[in-house]
Amino acid sequence: MPKNKGKGGKNRRRGKNENENMKRELILKDDGQSYAQVTRILGSGYIEAFCFDNTGGKKRICHIRGKLRKKVWINQGDVILVGLRDYQDDKADVLMKYLSDEARELKRIREIPDNVNITETSTRTEDGMNDIVFDDTFNNEESSSDAKVSSNTSALQKVINDSLSEEESDDDDDDDDQDDSINFYNPNQLTKQTGNLNAKNLLTTKKSTGK
Repeated sequence: MPKNKGKGGKNRRRGKNENENMKRELILKDDGQSYAQVTRILGSGYIEAFCFDNTGGKKRICHIRGKLRKKVWINQGDVILVGLRDYQDDKADVLMKYLSDEARELKRIREIPDNVNITETSTRTEDGMNDIVFDDTFNNEESSSDAKVSSNTSALQKVINDSLSEEESDDDDDDDDQDDSINFYNPNQLTKQTGNLNAKNLLTTKKSTGK
């Protein structure tokens, strides 16, 4: 068989978009377009964005094109490029989303106002763990509750052990009492008692009969 020297394979083909976060050419707005920042996610492919127009800015309902759906995830605070509608001034269409570095570049060259807050949602974090905040208060409360449970368990175990030891001691005392109360069979003692009873009976009989 010939040796496979290619770079094919379905696993490699799946990662064909692995370089999408690499630096790309900065795209500036054109006529009929505007920079905007996402203010709210409405759902069903619609968002609310504040467009940086020459008139001082305006909020518009923007529609996410099908080309961007499930490929480019847009979050609140992202800087986007929208296409304005001539027949609907209060609506627009999302053309692209800028990465955080590109948004900073737009801010540096004064394409967007200086007071725009650039979010880091488009930057990738290692293993996705940098956004997780651990609550020390919750951890302390959980550890203290665990300590209380363990102490209560120890106290309960001690009570059980004490009660078991008391029951065992009571059983031993009962066994001793039963041993003391048992009368062992002694033939000599039984004969002696029988003889005394017979002598008493004879004396009683003689007195009653006068013989």
